[in-house]
Amino acid sequence: MSRCLLVILLFLAPLLGRAQGIVVLGDSISAGYGLQETEGWVHLLGQRLASQCSAMPVLNASVSGETSDGGVSRLPALLERHQPDVLVLELGGNDGLRGLPPSRLAGNLEKMVSLGQQAGARVVLLGMRIPPNYGRAYTERFEAVFKQVAENNALPWVPFFLDGVVEAGQIQSDGIHPTAEAQPTLLDNAWPVLREVLPKDCQQ
Repeated sequence: MSRCLLVILLFLAPLLGRAQGIVVLGDSISAGYGLQETEGWVHLLGQRLASQCSAMPVLNASVSGETSDGGVSRLPALLERHQPDVLVLELGGNDGLRGLPPSRLAGNLEKMVSLGQQAGARVVLLGMRIPPNYGRAYTERFEAVFKQVAENNALPWVPFFLDGVVEAGQIQSDGIHPTAEAQPTLLDNAWPVLREVLPKDCQQ
């Protein structure tokens, strides 16, 4: 094999071996806490794409209790291993519930967006809100983080991923996690922004 051909093959190898698909990096909301594995919104997303776009498999890398610190720590290995076309970030809720500084959440989200984009992934951000008992100043600063990160990076994003779920009373007895009945709503909330980053034949 000539040296020139070898160089070309080495250059093309990462591209030829790239896995087309979606990685969802989230917390218990996306991990499906309290649900059967087949009930969660990420599984429902995988089913939808399998029927109309089999070239976009979905990997659920969500972990219950995950914070944005944990997401930053785990993301590089996920990107290296799976090389996704799309990275969905659903993190921050546990940061808020623990009262961590919104500036820390913002910095972590920015890091994860940058890592994803550098790896060639299109990034989608799913925003979160926290209960008002944390105080108006903190809750407003927390909510503003998602908007600012999305605008800074021109990301498709959902301002409040649980929109419509609380209003419908579709929350488990712990007062935090969505029920199985809420999962199609979560998928409906995420789908419009996911469509923006999927190939045209996947956007039905």
